[in-house]
Amino acid sequence: VQLQASGGGLAQAGGSLRLSCAFSGRTFSNYDMAWFRQAPGKEREFVAGLGHYATSYADSVKGRFTISRDNAKKTVYLQMNSLKPKDTAVYYCAANWAMAMTMPTTTTQYDYWGQGTQVTVSS
Repeated sequence: VQLQASGGGLAQAGGSLRLSCAFSGRTFSNYDMAWFRQAPGKEREFVAGLGHYATSYADSVKGRFTISRDNAKKTVYLQMNSLKPKDTAVYYCAANWAMAMTMPTTTTQYDYWGQGTQVTVSS
């Protein structure tokens, strides 16, 4: 499995960005997919996840971010609206073969990672 994240960039506070993560491998639909982010000097944190049975968002992004997936295109998206400077981070997509009933939210629960894409939000 290989993951390729894209779509990061610079946005103003209140603006929007859409991240994409292209999946290479078999049976994409059987993987739980998630976005994490890591700000300078901080640990990588869960942002949003979308699996076969579960969807989950971090409290800090609920109502502003939306995760979606297109199984035909083997791509997962993160639509980020109402961006804030504290959303500035490197965003990573991750995949886990589990089809979990409860969305995994820790880094150790994911087997595959993309290379990260920088999101910078200016005030």
